[in-house]
Amino acid sequence: MISEPELIGEFGPDHTAEAVGGFDRTPPTGRRRGHGLLWAATGALTASAVWATAVFAYGIGPDPKPDTHGYHLDARSCSVMRMKALTASVGERADAPGLVPGSIEHPALDSIACALTLTAPKSSEDGYGWRYGLHVGLRAELHKETDPLPEFEARKEETLWGDGADRTEPVPGLGDRAYLLVVDGSSSELRVVEGGAVITLTLSTTMDYAGSDQGREPPPVEPEAPAAEPYHADLITDMRDVMKQLKTG
Repeated sequence: MISEPELIGEFGPDHTAEAVGGFDRTPPTGRRRGHGLLWAATGALTASAVWATAVFAYGIGPDPKPDTHGYHLDARSCSVMRMKALTASVGERADAPGLVPGSIEHPALDSIACALTLTAPKSSEDGYGWRYGLHVGLRAELHKETDPLPEFEARKEETLWGDGADRTEPVPGLGDRAYLLVVDGSSSELRVVEGGAVITLTLSTTMDYAGSDQGREPPPVEPEAPAAEPYHADLITDMRDVMKQLKTG
């Protein structure tokens, strides 16, 4: 269960906005996902659209229709990615939230995918011109004909890549059901289902070479990206805000 405060790593935030726990203090090393997590959302949206279309056209699935709880999705929904907690921990936005190709607007299903990048301030660069950052992705689906909970549960340990997570933990008090997936040491996913809404935030840490702006070549050895786990509390806090904004936007 997500219950105990997280320890803060060398590159991690200096405060904890949510209580999280149940994870090893030293995250396992593994594959670095980077922007790939964000683009994996496009394939997932397409798969959901095929299922939703079949349900709508042929009447497959149980009744009654799921409660949408006031959620609304459209092309402007990326603006809900305010990410105040993560931004406060990392430093600043490198760009504005952008819509990822693959959005769906259908009587059975609406869905969007968005992405943004956060970066540490220039003053945080190490002696070689490297500074850390976060790639954050949002995937939101609104199922209007069938209850997404059974499929949500069936896929609770499956990452957006389709393989198994290194660790999966339930997050109490968030929507109808929520899970935090540790994809690897530098990437995590937070998934929530509430009525017909399924919302996922993805997080990947990265190291960026600031010297590229001046045309300099980076050093031959790239430093290890910071662990994603110290940012889990902020991710949960920002998820609460995203859910609220999607209901009022």
